[in-house]
Amino acid sequence: MAIPTVTLNDGTAFPELGLGTYKLRGEEGIGAIVSAIESGYRLLDSAVNYENEAEVGEAVRRSGLDRDELIVTTKVPGRDHGYDQALASAEASLQRLGLDRIDLYLIHWPNPSIDKYVDTYRAMIELRDRGAVRSVGVSNFTPEMLTRLIDETGVVPAVNQVELHPYFPQTALRAFHRTHGIRTESWSPLARRSELLGEPVIDSLAEKHGVTPTQVVLRWHVQLDSTPIPKSADPERQRENADVFGFALDHSDLGDISVLERGRLWDGDPDTHEEM
Repeated sequence: MAIPTVTLNDGTAFPELGLGTYKLRGEEGIGAIVSAIESGYRLLDSAVNYENEAEVGEAVRRSGLDRDELIVTTKVPGRDHGYDQALASAEASLQRLGLDRIDLYLIHWPNPSIDKYVDTYRAMIELRDRGAVRSVGVSNFTPEMLTRLIDETGVVPAVNQVELHPYFPQTALRAFHRTHGIRTESWSPLARRSELLGEPVIDSLAEKHGVTPTQVVLRWHVQLDSTPIPKSADPERQRENADVFGFALDHSDLGDISVLERGRLWDGDPDTHEEM
């Protein structure tokens, strides 16, 4: 199935839904990623800290698709913050991926106590200008952090990947993104390890539209103009996750889901949470 795209602020066509690859490792992980590509996925989300860049790169090669049809994402870990360190980190990622380009390069966490994310971003811009990276963005950044990046570098991130699901819809941050032309991307879009998919309102809407609870939640993301990146190694589940473009939630449906808001589910406040 074909997954629709939107256009990022740098002109890149970006899928409205992608594949999370966290914990997809080894030969089974490669097979799962290839399966997703065969089902129509064109956005693959990895990171240095996922320890699976090699598997993602191998899946890209095995897929047989033209390289330009796929968007491979990886992320700079906290331990590689800083201008020179980020340049070296990107080179190491490219070697592990076995690719000549990173399509979307993100700062994984801002780590504000270290205060090197602006220098890291400057290095990423340099990599983009060299052609080693296509699009630059961030993950887990607040409006204040985004404003600082834009003010100090003049380059608006193409994407900000953040925790986002019906329990934590990030309304203010998404409004900031819309104002500045930043694409929202949702990690943990299904709020795994929670009761979200068993919520009565989600079940009711699934029955109303003749779809699954998972599809209701992923469609909610799409209609909020955010790209969800659900992770699944199961081919049937992958196809189910991607099959959310043949129905639409109406205004009252969105209102019903909004009552679920309760806040972050995990210790991921970008002002205090740091990862190396």
